[in-house]
Amino acid sequence: MADVEPPIHQDDPQLERLAREGRVIAYFGYGSLVNKRTLRTKFLGIRRAEVLGWRRAWLPRKGQSMALLSVRPDETALTQGVVVYDLADHLPSVDEREAAYHRRVVMPGHITIRGHALPDVPLFIYEGKPEEPDASQTGAAILQSYLDAVMQGFYSLYEEAGLRRFMAETEGFETSILKDRAAPLYPRPVTLADGEAELFDRLVTQRGARFIECS
Repeated sequence: MADVEPPIHQDDPQLERLAREGRVIAYFGYGSLVNKRTLRTKFLGIRRAEVLGWRRAWLPRKGQSMALLSVRPDETALTQGVVVYDLADHLPSVDEREAAYHRRVVMPGHITIRGHALPDVPLFIYEGKPEEPDASQTGAAILQSYLDAVMQGFYSLYEEAGLRRFMAETEGFETSILKDRAAPLYPRPVTLADGEAELFDRLVTQRGARFIECS
C-alpha cells in the first residue's frame, strides 16, 4: 500500500481526468530525473517510488568514453527513484531521447509508489543492454556535473541515508570522474547548496572513484 505524503511537485490539475481518459503514461526515473531541477519538459506529476527487478549501473555510452546511469535486470534488486506521469503523446519523444535503451513494462507488483498512485496507467523503465560491461570495466568516465545533479536529487528526496544507498547499490562507480563542475558539460547542471560539494566528493572517493582534470 502506498504511503501518504506531500507531493514532490504540484500535480497538473488535469492529471486525474487525463488518466481516466487513458491519455497518461508513466516512467521510472533512476538518474537525473530524480532531481526535479533537471526536468525541462512539462510533466503531469512526480512521485517517490521504488522498483523491484532492476539494478542501477554506470554503463558506457555507445561509441563514447563517457558513462551514464542505466539499469539492468536483477530480480532481487530494489531501486529507489521517482515515477514521472506524462502525456501518452510524449512517449515517442521519450523513446527517441532514450534510443540507446530498451523500454520495458513495469508490472504493478514490481513498483511501490509513495503518495497518490494513479490506477491503470502504463508504467515503463528504460533498461540498458544487460550484456554490456559497466563503466568500471571499460574505464568510461562519469561527468561530475551530471553526477552532482543525480546525487543532489537523491539527497533532496531521500536524505543522506538514501544518498548513501544510491552510492552503495549502483554498480560501476570504480572509474574516473571528470571534474567539469566549474564549467559543466552536462546540459542541465544544478547549483549545489552549501556543504553538498564536500559531501558528494567524499562519498564518491569512498566508493572507489578517482577524479581527473578536464583536458
